[in-house]
Amino acid sequence: MADEEVPDFEVPVGMFEDLEDVKAQLAALSAQVEALTEGADTDLGEASTGEEPEAGEDSAEEDEWQYPPFILLLDSPLYDDELRALIEWVEGVLVPGYLAEPSSDARWCHLWWEHPPAVARLHALWLAWQELTDPAACGYTGPSVWHRDHLDPCLRELRGSSGPFAGCTKGEHQIDHRLPGAVPSAWRQGDS
Repeated sequence: MADEEVPDFEVPVGMFEDLEDVKAQLAALSAQVEALTEGADTDLGEASTGEEPEAGEDSAEEDEWQYPPFILLLDSPLYDDELRALIEWVEGVLVPGYLAEPSSDARWCHLWWEHPPAVARLHALWLAWQELTDPAACGYTGPSVWHRDHLDPCLRELRGSSGPFAGCTKGEHQIDHRLPGAVPSAWRQGDS
């Protein structure tokens, strides 16, 4: 057996590089699995340093919102600031780009911010727009998803005959037609 000849295979150099990449990826995945199974609180793709963060490092991050807040849960002045930004987007992007002349089949109220259900839906639409129009976050299909999954259903609900603008006509604005009586709010603490 010692005299057996080893076949002469030509192995491309690139294959060795590919194998080294696979080994490195496998090592990184193994480290992530080990960290996750040990209950470590590390992000995927981040190597564990073994050091615990100091108490003051995370406290500032915990005090801030991790995700955009739902507008109806905000109190002044945060609500006012968020509403101002929403008004800029609705009046600057949505109205000129997507809303044709209002009609009995497609209602719109020029004082839409006085209709809380409309504010809630438009805010959710705006949050989705912010995420889905960023190619770095969602690729190039994000705008299509936004139109299909967010814009179209939102406009159907807002502009429909039973939507928040049902009592508003081209020359008349009504908000009392949809407001319920005084009911304690489950969303805000302190309401009774």
